[in-house]
Amino acid sequence: MQNKITGFLSFISFERGIMLFMINMGATFLIAQSSTLPNAVYLGIIAFFLWSGVDAINNGYDAELDEKSDPKRAKFTKKLGKLGLAISLGLFTISLGLGAVTGMLLVVACIFLGIFAGVAYSVPPFRLRQTIYKPVVNFSVGAVPVLIVAAFYNVFSVQIFALILLMGISTAVNSLWEDLADYKSDYSAKAKTTLVVLGFKRGLYLTIILGYSLIPLMIIVGIMFQLNIIYFVILGTLIAFISIRMIQSRHIVTGKPKQEALLKTGESFAKDFVIVALVHTTNLMLSGYLTYQIVAIV
Repeated sequence: MQNKITGFLSFISFERGIMLFMINMGATFLIAQSSTLPNAVYLGIIAFFLWSGVDAINNGYDAELDEKSDPKRAKFTKKLGKLGLAISLGLFTISLGLGAVTGMLLVVACIFLGIFAGVAYSVPPFRLRQTIYKPVVNFSVGAVPVLIVAAFYNVFSVQIFALILLMGISTAVNSLWEDLADYKSDYSAKAKTTLVVLGFKRGLYLTIILGYSLIPLMIIVGIMFQLNIIYFVILGTLIAFISIRMIQSRHIVTGKPKQEALLKTGESFAKDFVIVALVHTTNLMLSGYLTYQIVAIV
């Protein structure tokens, strides 16, 4: 039973669903400018089911590739067979149903946009997951949830577009970091992802540069929404953490190591970035809640 639960959670990429849930909760606090938990949880659940469906359909089509990068998930996915597609459609239906309950056409349209991006990312003949356009499509992973919240409140401003840009670029960069762990399987499958086209080392440099380029935008968003000092302290801690990890691996990143050592370092960085992404989204959510909770009390 435990193996089945673990396999299912891996199939729907549960950790990413949680990250999207927190993005929507944080976006709700920031856009509504209040600590409204019911709406935040509701909109977070919409994002969770939407992107769980997207990841489920992607993992279904990625079963062959996952045999090298994630054999346990590949084995579970193959056992599911056509049931995997049914699960994906079920998750999409739940997300759309929850969106329809709001009675807001624009919310439903944003959910459809997310589904369309997910299909274009995973399903042939599009299959953008194996092309250099993968980060562009992954931009929607972070951007669409914030759009759903903006549509729910019918509020669009420079602040919100900055938040959409931050979340979109974050998930686009996240896709490049994920490619570090998937390099072997992507290369074997003759995929045209950014890392395969550029070469692993140059691709690694690109992901590091893009990762650090997010820092100014993170600070700007914090200032725009007048987040409390806790947000900036945790952000500084994350920057220090990833910088220390880079320094520890500098002899491999800047030197001429064996390919296997370089690949292992890339996989390690990919895991580190998952931690950073989860902590940052949690930080954004909690900082938004605390900021407007304090405002409400005052």
